Amino acid sequence: MCQFDNHGIGDNTLIFESPGPNLGGGPRWFSPLDCSPSPSGSSCNNGQTFLKPKPKPKPKPKPEPKPILLYLPGIDGTGLGLVRQHHKLRHQMCAELVKLVEGTVRSEYKLTPNRPIYLIGESVGGCLALSVAANNPHIDLMLIVANPATSFGRSKLQLLKPLLASMPNQCFHRGETMSMIKDAVLKRLPQPQVVENIFEAFHTIISYYSVVTNILSVRTLLWKIEMSKAASSYTNSRLHAIKAPTLILSSGGDILLPSLEEGERLCSVLSNCDIRRFKDNGHFLFLEDGVDLVYTIKGVHFYRRGKCYDCVADYVPPTPSEYRRGAHQYWLFDPATAPVMFSTLENGEIVNGLAGFPNDGPTLLVGYHLLTGVELVPLVASIFEQKNIIIRGLAHPILFTKSKDAKYFDFAVFDPFRVMGAVPVSGVNLFKLLASKSHVLLYPGGMREACHRKGEFYKLFWPEEPEFVRMAATFGAKIVPFGVVGADDIFELLADYDDLASIPFIKEAIEAETSLGVKLRTERSGEVANQPIHIPIVLPKVPGRLYFLFGKPIETAGRRQELMDKQKAEELYLHVKSEVERSLAFLKERREHDPYRYLFSRLLYQSIHGFTAQIPTFEL
Repeated sequence: MCQFDNHGIGDNTLIFESPGPNLGGGPRWFSPLDCSPSPSGSSCNNGQTFLKPKPKPKPKPKPEPKPILLYLPGIDGTGLGLVRQHHKLRHQMCAELVKLVEGTVRSEYKLTPNRPIYLIGESVGGCLALSVAANNPHIDLMLIVANPATSFGRSKLQLLKPLLASMPNQCFHRGETMSMIKDAVLKRLPQPQVVENIFEAFHTIISYYSVVTNILSVRTLLWKIEMSKAASSYTNSRLHAIKAPTLILSSGGDILLPSLEEGERLCSVLSNCDIRRFKDNGHFLFLEDGVDLVYTIKGVHFYRRGKCYDCVADYVPPTPSEYRRGAHQYWLFDPATAPVMFSTLENGEIVNGLAGFPNDGPTLLVGYHLLTGVELVPLVASIFEQKNIIIRGLAHPILFTKSKDAKYFDFAVFDPFRVMGAVPVSGVNLFKLLASKSHVLLYPGGMREACHRKGEFYKLFWPEEPEFVRMAATFGAKIVPFGVVGADDIFELLADYDDLASIPFIKEAIEAETSLGVKLRTERSGEVANQPIHIPIVLPKVPGRLYFLFGKPIETAGRRQELMDKQKAEELYLHVKSEVERSLAFLKERREHDPYRYLFSRLLYQSIHGFTAQIPTFEL
């Protein structure tokens, strides 16, 4: 059982163990990790306490309730899969078996009904987690299931049963295992395809030698195969009753189970489900390199402390390693576009770098959205690297609300943005972020600017109403207008919305996707309210360069009453808009004097001065 701490995920953990036919006693909870008892004094469901009680601590202020994590291992039955993940977790985040798990879940829910309970299950443990959720729809559960054994009916493991039944009951040993299996297969099952399937499945099991060497005798493995079959049947009959939020982790290289296909099936059956695919990983997902459970949980916004996700209270900033993991997907982008950052000092002087960028919040960044949002990664990354500031971007809800009927987007590509702080755009979220003194990124032009038409480069599409001015004044936030140019040196807009909508079947697809998404600015009219969800077709160019200019911060502290006046608010709104337009005009004019505007000149400079050298730009 894991108490999630304020840094993210994991303080103490109980792992559910099914000891198998060779060990005494029934299934139980145990704690193999550096854990401490739950504050509620929880004990194991079978009446045995496996955590030693600690001396009574001195009275302390009552801590904020934290969610609980229960880990349900798979066929190995040991919980080794969590050991690899536990260090980060601790610093951040069959009918009888189901009853035992339910007992712990219900007792914890009774003690603290206002916090969620996380069930993490892999393989057979995934079946248990799903079954517990189906039987307890009134309990606030969050399910994370990795390669669940609900697909056992389509698994190659079934082919092992007749072979194992004919083998002696002895433990496998590394040196003789494969030869023993090969001899038995050739003697009893001469059919070539069957031999190939069985040998492949067995080879996969033995490849995890460190896990199975001491726990899988023939008798034990037979028992676990039977348990998997029963768990799969039991769970599949109850899938329709599961209402709990569920995150499916599916491995594309799972030879034991068809996990990738099963993940897709479960997503189509469960009412509140998301999926993340690990195409190059095998069955024992949590034991493999490159699998970061905490990063995945953050990327899906799956961690919460209360009834609903709170973009401020539940957000856990990325660690340096998590930042590097997210940025790695775009590692070519920075050297290809060589972004240049300018900022404006209090005296109005424009300087190279971010010296004029406010260090303290609340700060509201208001700017222009380039084609396809190409400026987002360098903007957020540069500020994080140079100022160690997390930018909380207000993003279109499409990044967070995937419909079951949506077909044309892989939402996992947005995970790095969510890890870095993106939240759905709304007045409530803007209020919360400014109240927490965050640095908030807002694009008034939204998707209309990011998916503009031909001939509309650097044209602003802002609503007429001053949407953000009064909110900023409420918290005395600094407003930083900024402009960015360079998308026209990176892309050629080949087909815009008008071109795509002229093709009947594409127009129908766009309308279908738009109808499924969350509606924004429904009370508005005009182009800014008309934001069809589509992706313009662009033709890459030999990349130019991105240029950013952050204007002089506009203070709203002490101006709340003044800006309650509609006319004053509109005046400030228009001033911010004019500053963004001024920044765009400045950058467009000055980039003409940059000798390193294009890629080849930058490569030549770096070949002479070294590829880590800072590339200069135009003089100010």
